[in-house]
Amino acid sequence: MTAANRNKHQDELAFVLHSYAFRETSLILEVFSRSHGRVAIVARGARRPKSSLRGVLMNFQPLQLSWFGKGEMRTLHSAEWQGGQPQLQGTALMCGFYLNELLLNLLARDDPHQQLFDYYRGTLYRLAHEADHAATLRCFEKHLLQELGYALVLDREAGSGKAIQAELCYRYVVERGALPDDVDAQTGLLVQGKTLLDMAADDYADSTTAQQSKQLMRMLLNHHLGGKILHTRELIKDLQKL
Repeated sequence: MTAANRNKHQDELAFVLHSYAFRETSLILEVFSRSHGRVAIVARGARRPKSSLRGVLMNFQPLQLSWFGKGEMRTLHSAEWQGGQPQLQGTALMCGFYLNELLLNLLARDDPHQQLFDYYRGTLYRLAHEADHAATLRCFEKHLLQELGYALVLDREAGSGKAIQAELCYRYVVERGALPDDVDAQTGLLVQGKTLLDMAADDYADSTTAQQSKQLMRMLLNHHLGGKILHTRELIKDLQKL
């Protein structure tokens, strides 16, 4: 295989996470591809009125992309819409942008996560079809951290390994896990054992679990984001208190 061919990628399944104007007629795309992870691609001429790419490079729609080049920025060769995903609307649309912002901030470039890609696609389908968007977000957040190597231990205590008891209270400490709620404890987030067990089972029907899991995931994500502000999360919080 020649060097040129090694730098060509044909018919790769991908989603556009973000796009912005580049020069007079082009777009720069941040895409999440199943086989290559997060990739930056320039779509030359995509903003021209008669471009075949107009109306194709949409967020939250499965695409088949072909590109070439090496280095930080690749060049788009072709794009085809794959269909099968309803358009997100209203709060579901805002939640979709929140997922994209998480991926943009937490995924390294050119680092494939095929299982995460499939889970992302399934999450978009859930947002389009299910009413409990908060539960869908919690499931994705937990799965994302697991894929990145930061899996939450939710069924046993840190250190001792004792099973979490639903009727007890714990303090969840970043990079350690759930610890018994001692009187003198000042660190970590106070959370009920039932919440931890519900989260382990991806069950967010209980109102206390829904509230505490939101607080816990926010604490953990803020830690891994290293101070970066997620603008969509702030907007969603203002609109729907998710």
